[in-house]
Amino acid sequence: MQLIIVESPTKSKTIEKFLDKKYSVLSCYGHIRDLPKGKLSIDTENNFEPKYVIPTKSRKIVNELKKKVEKADQVILGTDEDREGEAIAWHLTKALNLNDENRYQRIVFHEITKDAIEKALKNPRKINTALVNAQQARRILDRIVGYKLSPFLWKKVARGLSAGRVQSVAVRLVAEREKEIESFIPQEYWSIEAVFKKNQTDFSAFLAKKDGKAISKLEIKNKKEADKILKDLKDEKYKIIKIEKKETKKNPLPPFTTSTLQQTAWQRFKWSAKQTMRVGQQLYETGKITYHRTDSLNISEQSSFKAKDFITKNYGQNYWPGFFRKYKTKIKGAQEAHEAIRPTNPEDSPEKIKLEPKQAKLYKLIWQRFIASQMSEAIFDSTVLEIENQQKNPKYIFKANGQTLKFDGFLKIYPMKYKESELPFLENNEFLSPVKITPCQHFTQPPPRYNEATLIKALEENKIGRPSTYAPIMSNIQEKNYIEKDDQKRFRPTEIGTVVNNILTTHFNEIVNVNFTAEMEEKLDRVAENKIEWTGLIKDFYHPFEENLQKKYEQVSKKDVTEKPTEKKCPKCKSPLFIRLGRYGKFYACSDFPKCRYTESLEENKLKIKCPKCSQGKVVEKRTKKRKIFYGCDKYPKCDFALWDKPTKDKCNECNSLLIEAKNNQAKCSNKECKKNLSK
Repeated sequence: MQLIIVESPTKSKTIEKFLDKKYSVLSCYGHIRDLPKGKLSIDTENNFEPKYVIPTKSRKIVNELKKKVEKADQVILGTDEDREGEAIAWHLTKALNLNDENRYQRIVFHEITKDAIEKALKNPRKINTALVNAQQARRILDRIVGYKLSPFLWKKVARGLSAGRVQSVAVRLVAEREKEIESFIPQEYWSIEAVFKKNQTDFSAFLAKKDGKAISKLEIKNKKEADKILKDLKDEKYKIIKIEKKETKKNPLPPFTTSTLQQTAWQRFKWSAKQTMRVGQQLYETGKITYHRTDSLNISEQSSFKAKDFITKNYGQNYWPGFFRKYKTKIKGAQEAHEAIRPTNPEDSPEKIKLEPKQAKLYKLIWQRFIASQMSEAIFDSTVLEIENQQKNPKYIFKANGQTLKFDGFLKIYPMKYKESELPFLENNEFLSPVKITPCQHFTQPPPRYNEATLIKALEENKIGRPSTYAPIMSNIQEKNYIEKDDQKRFRPTEIGTVVNNILTTHFNEIVNVNFTAEMEEKLDRVAENKIEWTGLIKDFYHPFEENLQKKYEQVSKKDVTEKPTEKKCPKCKSPLFIRLGRYGKFYACSDFPKCRYTESLEENKLKIKCPKCSQGKVVEKRTKKRKIFYGCDKYPKCDFALWDKPTKDKCNECNSLLIEAKNNQAKCSNKECKKNLSK
């Protein structure tokens, strides 16, 4: 009996369908060995030897696998072909006592199809220890930073905080963008638009040149300068001095990588990276798409031929460009042995296969993007007009642009936004009269806050993390309460996130430095390529880091970071009240803590609504440990009044309970037993 071990039960069931009964396919349910929680478990005095354990949740699985291994003629490790998958395979050899290399084989595949699995079984290999070492080095680096810096934050800021080698850099990007927005000074500028008419058709043109020189975006600085130009143009005649007609082509986008899939799923569906990866995992494990954690743009020859056949058969020969499109990633260190994300069978259009709704949405997106990547370009007819004043100096030129779609090409199946604007028939040297000339005031805008898509793009561009880490980074920094989403679902740093970022950038800048993190990723790549030793990499990092950490314990005072004196007095003991920073934000606290434990919400969090339950306290905005907002009495725990919805000052005329805010400018009763809804 041949025993194949993979990570997930869904993957094992899919693979088992392709093989005869001499194979048994089982799941190890992911990682079966890890560093234990609660302690460093890295021997910093002995070459950074990690002390792995089998977690409690994995012990039963490991025992069952051991029994199966004893009965098997051959053990085949079929975990994913990336650093993490290679490490899982290596850990399996240790946990299952597969000490003899002849006792097991390692197979890899990028898609779960019959052909791919059979090909993998015919081409087994040994475990790539360089990949294992790269993953192990990353895990140990992250453990050292997390388990060394987090206690520092507990002591100097607040209990329960954490720091991470990569997550802290992501928080820094968000915090620095917020600083840019806060310090941004808008700059005024003006543009001038002319509307001309020909054959009952109006078209717009924008002022582009003055005396042959291009007018830059910010050149017209105020209304006075704009009015001067309008005066120059008053009662003028205008002539077309140039008509340029040409075809423009738009090439298709490459197939998806992990980051571009996550970005596009956010833009199209508003899916988080975590949700996209979860649905992608389901599609991969059921054999619908290739491996979804990749930064490669490679496409197999076989899939290119299948795409060509599908395109020519269903859309016509002119929709295939006449050659196989090849794409090359610009990301340094990309895993070129992998493929881009694509359907395992390009002929399986979204209409052909039955999937759950979310799986169907993501599969359709992946399928459309891949097929489109092999199609002809879209062709547009473009026209550019230049229109000049004729009677006075200086000479001003207005430009008008027209664009119409001539051939849709790849846009037939992968819709993208483009602007069509048709100009009337015009001839060179033709005179035109303006319907109106309008000055338009503008102000420069600050850079937008990051959203899920743009932050992932920034991480990739700065070489921070790898395909498998983008989703965990997004989740971690939100779960840790370092960033939150505004009303437009864009990221902003929380109070505690800002403080933690400030302390890390001030005292541990080398750790949260974007360049340092990118350089570390490059060094990890060199470990994966077997060019440097992983232990040397850790050693070079650890000793300067540990020395600086010990200095900062002595230099940094918690009071300087988390306390701000006020003129208020504690109502219990008359000691001064401080504004203190806790894990969930700022609050008033007695300076005589721990003798006096009086706390009070800040004025900005109070709603100025008397508590309807005790009549003594005020209703204030609070947050749960998971950052969910609720509204409760500031006399808690004496009074346990709480609401999930924001209350108003008004009361229900049926039961006298507080009304709560609801959609469509309506207010409803907070008492669930009172069903009467009232307008505000």
